[in-house]
Amino acid sequence: MVDSDPRLGFDRFEHTWRDDPSWVRERWDSPNGSLIVIGPGPSVNVGRDQPDGDHWLMGGPAALGRLAQTDLEEVRLAGRPSRDQPYDDQRHILVGGVGDVSWFCDLAVEQPGLDLRLAVPLLPPAEAAVALATVALANWHRLEPYCPRCGGPSSIRQAGAARRCPVCEQDLFPRTDPAVIVAVTDDRDRLLLAHQRLWEKDRYSLVAGFVEAGETLEAAVRREIAEEVGLVVDRVRYVTSQPWPMPRSLMLGFAAHAVDTRLTPDGGEIGDARWFRRDQIPGAVEDGSLRLPGPASIAFRLIRAWLEGVL
Repeated sequence: MVDSDPRLGFDRFEHTWRDDPSWVRERWDSPNGSLIVIGPGPSVNVGRDQPDGDHWLMGGPAALGRLAQTDLEEVRLAGRPSRDQPYDDQRHILVGGVGDVSWFCDLAVEQPGLDLRLAVPLLPPAEAAVALATVALANWHRLEPYCPRCGGPSSIRQAGAARRCPVCEQDLFPRTDPAVIVAVTDDRDRLLLAHQRLWEKDRYSLVAGFVEAGETLEAAVRREIAEEVGLVVDRVRYVTSQPWPMPRSLMLGFAAHAVDTRLTPDGGEIGDARWFRRDQIPGAVEDGSLRLPGPASIAFRLIRAWLEGVL
């Protein structure tokens, strides 16, 4: 079955602790306090040694692509000791902990980041969770510093887990946009894959879309499939989820059964849609006629689960 929680081992810390400045400061001053250097994404370090010229990657897709092709036993998040600089509660946010390491992010540092699509599959599950949470929190703090109710400047609270408006005294929290992504199969045990018009040639994935206001997840599944490829589906069931902080989505993975099989792509967003048998996909991927989503994505996990017969 699809792993529903690959990020076990990452502790976001309870708000009761985050509300205690002395407790947060202890994490910062600890020898195990680690500061991620981050722009759009964190860095990774090859092996357990301190970062050096060969092992410190600030994120280029080409470099990470090469890294993914090697036989490295261990790729880890890299950071600098947090206690090497003064703590500022309006600049430094506490992302969470893995084991005895507390991870912080410096919102004032703007440097090139890495492609999470390439980095996440290389990291241990708990550290992949740190990377995803760091990007999500940093994006929120940087992009939404003002109160949505009165427009006043807000300040960081709970070591970065929240903000507060001093004018209308409203507590503010990161927004998450839910989106459904669906593995649709038919009575012949084929999988539906669709090609978006803006994608490069031969790239196909599962149908996905955002949940609309006042809509259930199941209704969103049925609507998106009907709108994008013209199918009616039933037997809608939830499978797994994945945070996708680009910029703030939560992908909710479903499986569904197609009542009919006649595909009518909308011609706008979806340029093509096809049914695939299990024996077709490996060969098509091998010869380059089919390109699937990257291994960091929930789409890849759902497709792989179907190929393995466990979805």
